[in-house]
Amino acid sequence: MPITQGLQISSGRGGSMLSADQKRFNGLIRQIEQARRTLAAWHDNIPLYAQAHTQVIVPLLETLEAARREWAFALDCVLDQPGWTKAERAALREMVCDSVAEILDASGADDPALKALFEKHGEVDFDTDRQQTRMALKDFVETATGLDLGDDAGIASDADVFMRMHEELAARAAREEEQAPEAPGRRRRKDVAKQRREAEAQLATQSMREIYRKLASALHPDRETDPAQRDAKTALMQKVNQAYAANDLLTLLELQLQIEQVDARHIANAGAQRLKHYNKVLSEQLAELTAEVARVEVGFRVDFGLDPGWGLNPTKLGASIDQNAKHLRASLALLQRDMRMLDDKAATKRWLKREQQHLRDTAFDDGFF
Repeated sequence: MPITQGLQISSGRGGSMLSADQKRFNGLIRQIEQARRTLAAWHDNIPLYAQAHTQVIVPLLETLEAARREWAFALDCVLDQPGWTKAERAALREMVCDSVAEILDASGADDPALKALFEKHGEVDFDTDRQQTRMALKDFVETATGLDLGDDAGIASDADVFMRMHEELAARAAREEEQAPEAPGRRRRKDVAKQRREAEAQLATQSMREIYRKLASALHPDRETDPAQRDAKTALMQKVNQAYAANDLLTLLELQLQIEQVDARHIANAGAQRLKHYNKVLSEQLAELTAEVARVEVGFRVDFGLDPGWGLNPTKLGASIDQNAKHLRASLALLQRDMRMLDDKAATKRWLKREQQHLRDTAFDDGFF
């Protein structure tokens, strides 16, 4: 049973209802415990995922990249054959460039052979094409937002464009806030609210300090004559110091419970103001834990090339390995099927016709026509 369960406030003997602050205290304890478990699960399972990714996903990615490279050069060979219409040749050339760009963008490698292939079939060389694409993105962002993202120097990726956009949006918001007139009454209300927040923060800190002093008094190693007990108290005191430095109220309360300085009854009998202070500190802890869980998940997704998003269950990362492997094998099988198709010109012409129709339908649906 988690030690935090001993801090849950129960209804009184007569079945009296818990106050709103007591219910909030219980809820915060449960949420923090869940966030702790989630964070621990991430730290436990990411290394296992990394091992499985290296053993299963990396070989599939390497095989798929090699197949895509082979596909791009196979399309180039097909273009050398006679019998293609002008539209078919244009479609094949576009596919070569798209395939090369996909490989180079994904790998980030400087592959001279692939770049030469792109230049053979594209209107410009690969590096120029990518820079033109980034400048088009920059122009679009400036038009859509009314921002000035500066000159083109220093923009080497799409991420650079979006970074400048976020910086300029933040600067514009700051300027607008500085220039916005503020009514005297509103300023007074803000000042009062600020003073109240500062007072609440000071009281919450005082509550933490009182708990720390009680623990330090009970655990001080110099007051213990038994060597084994002294070592145990020294270890506990180190935890107390770490928790106090991290403003970790829940751990301090758990340590109080562990040495029987406090239990749920003591919490239940705490004054309303003190309980509010506890809830304030616990709310801050929960926010920090939630942000840390999100940070770990974002880092995990970036490190392993997963789509942006939230809410992965860290205990079920193995399922995502299986799903990713299944997707990669399906992509590889489809690519191998298309490679075999290139040996049959009639089948390739039918395939090109379907692809061109699909592109027209997609363009129409997106409002390009």
